[in-house]
Amino acid sequence: MALPNVQPLYGPMLIGVFINMILYGVLVSQFLTYFKLYPRDAAWMKIFVVCLFILETANTGFDIAFMYQPLILEYGQAPVFFPTFFLTEPLLIVAISTPIQLFFAWRIRSLTKSYWIPSIIAVVGLASFAGGIWTGIEIHLLKTFANKPKLHHPALLWFLGSCVADLLITVSLVFSLTRRKTGFEVTDSVIDKIIRMTIQTGAITAVFSILDVLCFMILPHMAVNFVWDLALSKLYTNCLMSTLNSRQSLNHASASGAASEARRNPNIGPTSPTRSRHDSAFPDPARHMNPSAIYELETQKGAYDSYDAESGFARSSPRDEFGIQVTKVVEHVRDPAPSPYIVQSSHPYTQ
Repeated sequence: MALPNVQPLYGPMLIGVFINMILYGVLVSQFLTYFKLYPRDAAWMKIFVVCLFILETANTGFDIAFMYQPLILEYGQAPVFFPTFFLTEPLLIVAISTPIQLFFAWRIRSLTKSYWIPSIIAVVGLASFAGGIWTGIEIHLLKTFANKPKLHHPALLWFLGSCVADLLITVSLVFSLTRRKTGFEVTDSVIDKIIRMTIQTGAITAVFSILDVLCFMILPHMAVNFVWDLALSKLYTNCLMSTLNSRQSLNHASASGAASEARRNPNIGPTSPTRSRHDSAFPDPARHMNPSAIYELETQKGAYDSYDAESGFARSSPRDEFGIQVTKVVEHVRDPAPSPYIVQSSHPYTQ
C-alpha cells in the first residue's frame, strides 16, 4: 500500500517549525543579554519580558509536539485530523503579539500625548486577539483538514488585525520621531538610527502577516501559510527584545558623538541648531566650554524626564531605567578681562 503524500501539508509546517526554533535560539541570546545589560530596569518590564519568554518556550514545545504526532506517532496514516496541539498555535501567538502591540501603543501615547492613534492600535490589536481565540476554538470544533477553508473568517480577522496594528505602530513611531528632530547632528543621528530600527522591526512582522494572509486565502487546501505563521510569535518578541537591547549602544553613540562634536565645534551655540559651523573664520576667545556640562535631550519641560530608546521617545516616570541621553551643549560665555594699558613717555622733560 502506497503511503499518503503528506508533503503539501506537513512540509510547510515542518519548515515553519524549523524557523520557529532558530528564532527561539536567537531569543534566548537576547533574553540573556537583556538581563546582563539592564539589571536596573523597572520590575514590571522584567516581569513582562519573563512572561513573554515563558510563552515563547511553551510555543516552541507545542510546535515540536504537534509535528511529532503526525510525522512519528502517526507515520504512514493519511492526514485527516488536525494534530492535537495545533490549536495552541493561534492562542499563543495572539497571547504574545497583542501585549507587545499594546505596549507600543502605550509608548506612542507617551510620545504623542494623543489618544487617537494608540486607541486605534489597541482596538485593532484586540480584534486580532479575538480572531486568534476564535480560530483556536474553530480548530477544536472542526477537527479535520478538510474543513480548513471554514477557518477563513476567524483567521482573516486575526491576520489582518495584526498586520494593520503593526503598520500603524511603525508609521506612528516614524512620524513622531521625525518631528522630534532638533537640527543637532548628534541628536538627529541617534533619532535616525531609532527610526531605521523601527521600520525594520515593524516591517518584518507586517510582511510575515501579509504573506500569511495571502497564502491562507489563495491556497486554502494547502499549508503554505504555516511557513510564515509559525514564526510570527518569535518575530514579535525578538523585535521587542532587539529594541530594548539596543539602548546601550544608542547611549554610547549619543555620548561619544556629543563629546567629539563639542571638541570639534566649541563655538556652536546650543540655541541655534541651524547655525553654520563655519560662520566665523576666527574662534571667539571669550567663549569657553564648561568641562562639566550636562547633556540631555530637550523635551517639554515637566512632561518628560528622559529619552526612551525602547521606541525612541521620552518617558514620563523618573524611575524608568530604560532611556538614552542625547546631547545639548551647555556653554558659558564671558567677556575677556581687559588688559592693562600703561602709557610710558620717552620725552626727557616728562620724567
